[in-house]
Amino acid sequence: MTPAPETNTNRFPEHIPVQQQQPPGVQAQMTPLPDCGETSYQGSGKLEGRAAIITGGDSGIGRAVAIAFAREGADVLIAYLNEDEDAQDTARYVEEAGRRAVLVPGDLSDPAHCRSVVQRAVDEFGRLDVLVANAAFQMSHENLEDISDEEFDHTFRLNVGHYFYLAKAALLHLKPGASIIGTSSVNADSPSPTLAPYAATKSAIANFSASLAQLLGPKGIRVNSVAPGPIWTPLIPSTLPEEQVKDFGQQVPLGRTGQPAELAPVYVMLASDDGSYVSGARVAVTGGSPML
Repeated sequence: MTPAPETNTNRFPEHIPVQQQQPPGVQAQMTPLPDCGETSYQGSGKLEGRAAIITGGDSGIGRAVAIAFAREGADVLIAYLNEDEDAQDTARYVEEAGRRAVLVPGDLSDPAHCRSVVQRAVDEFGRLDVLVANAAFQMSHENLEDISDEEFDHTFRLNVGHYFYLAKAALLHLKPGASIIGTSSVNADSPSPTLAPYAATKSAIANFSASLAQLLGPKGIRVNSVAPGPIWTPLIPSTLPEEQVKDFGQQVPLGRTGQPAELAPVYVMLASDDGSYVSGARVAVTGGSPML
C-alpha cells in the first residue's frame, strides 16, 4: 500500500523580516509573499455555475477565497479599495480557472457604493449566490486618546457597515441555497488592547452573522462567519508596528502565522452544498487559540 504523502507543516519561515507599508498595504511588496493557494488549490466543482461577491478580494484572505471559488466553478466580483495591481493579479488567477472576474474599486464604507457593487454583480452574472464580506480596516494604538473620532467611525462603517449594506442589497437577489459569510476574528473573543475598535467590529460581525442566520433561515439563506487567527496579509505590515510584524503569529499553539490559503477551504465549505446544514456558526481558524 502506498503511504499517504506527509502534510506540509512548515508552510512559513520561522521569522518574518522587519517590514512596514502604508495602509491598506500591497501584497506584491510583502516579504515573503503570502500563500493564497495560487499553485496549490485544486477545485472539484463545488460551486459550479454560481456567482459570488468577495470584498477585500484583491489580496490576502480575499484573494485566496477568490482563487478557490473560481477553481470550484464560480464567477467572482472582487470589490476592493484602490489596490489595482493586486486586484488585477487576483483577476488573472480567476480567469485562468476559466471563470469571469469583475473588478470594482471604491469605498465600501459608502452605502451607495455597496448597493452599486451588488447591482454590478447581478448585471454582470445574471445572478448572485454567495456574498463574502471580508474587507476590513485596523490600526494599532497604544493609547485610547490616540484614536481619532474619524478613525473609530471609519473602522465601524467599513468593517461592520459594509457587511450590513451589502447583505441588505443582496437580499433582493439571493435565492434559497444562497450563502452569506462574514469575516470575524480571534479578536472577537480575545481582543487585543491595541486594536480596540477593530476587535469590537469583529465581535459585532460574529453577532450580526448569528442574527442574520436566524432572520434569513426561513428564506433558505445560510449565514456564517469565519474567525481567523494571525494570518499573513497586507493588513499586517501596513497597520502593526515593526516589532509586532517580526513576531507575528508565534504566540499561537501551532507556533506560526497562518497563510490565506489555509482559510479558503472553510469559505468553500460554507458557500457550497457541503455546508447545507451549517448556519449561524462561527468557524475558528486560529492556529490553536481557543474561542469560546
